[in-house]
Amino acid sequence: MVWSIFHWRKCATLYLHFPCFDGIVSGVLTALFLEKSRGWKFKAIQPVNYSLQKGWLNTPLPQRSAVVDFLFHPQAGFWADHHPTTFLNDGGRAKFEQNPHRSWIYDRSSGSCAALLWRTVGKVFEADQRLKEMVDWAQKIDSASYDSVEEALSSNHAALVLNGSLAINADQEYCEFLVTQLQRASLQEIVQTDDVQKRFRRARELGELGLDRVCQSVRLEGDVAVFEASSDGVLMNRYAPYCFYPKALYSIGITHSKHSTVVTAMRNPWLNFESLHLGEFMRPFGGGGHQRVGSVVLKGESAGQAHAISERLLQKLGAANTVNKK
Repeated sequence: MVWSIFHWRKCATLYLHFPCFDGIVSGVLTALFLEKSRGWKFKAIQPVNYSLQKGWLNTPLPQRSAVVDFLFHPQAGFWADHHPTTFLNDGGRAKFEQNPHRSWIYDRSSGSCAALLWRTVGKVFEADQRLKEMVDWAQKIDSASYDSVEEALSSNHAALVLNGSLAINADQEYCEFLVTQLQRASLQEIVQTDDVQKRFRRARELGELGLDRVCQSVRLEGDVAVFEASSDGVLMNRYAPYCFYPKALYSIGITHSKHSTVVTAMRNPWLNFESLHLGEFMRPFGGGGHQRVGSVVLKGESAGQAHAISERLLQKLGAANTVNKK
């Protein structure tokens, strides 16, 4: 009985950003770290995304909770993030700044949460090359550090195959499968499973259809590649506009589905210049992101704001570009 109570007290819940390659790798690192260093046993893995933003701070967390690659929560026993939009209000930011917590890790300059965790708690993994490979690819994928637009759209590495699979039926069961299996398996091993392969093959088919749909609608407005299309029945890749306008400074995409409209903005990752903070731009509309990538999901009546958001951003980018060119 004593053992059972002790075991129960060590039970923990892992919250991670999903579907997101960086979120998965961050979840794997966190689970391994906390199990090894504190004896936590993760009995629940909970995927979270920004649709929970409005009610996140009012969501009670279990006593032993780890939140990674996601919004700050003051009840988290362990938290790590790198998003500049992580603090939902001034109170949360103040709590983080005024109450140094050795289990709260934050660096907005980090290209990925996985890289941040590797730098701060990575010693416990003793330079495990299997994990280091995951971290390197999380950094490349999340920071849009691909060598070219061709690489961004390719599947020439296991990490890209896994990342592509996240677009198909990325439910809680798939999240649990990936985080659990990757704690002991390599990327090469995990992408050979039926769970990954079926999703990836379907994602590749739908991605090709999506590329055709972008081709039909993309246009250049000043230095910005803009497109609008339905995402129903296809997959839209955020790098697609740069296949057609490789010298565009930014891209803005409006994609419509049965359930929502998404506005996504991105700085061209293959051109070197100081970007408008796109994540901060999206924040007042209920979205967020990084300096170079921002998005917002609009549902119901708010979907009608998509064009106004796009036009406002175009104006802001035009003004910024005018200043930079002087």
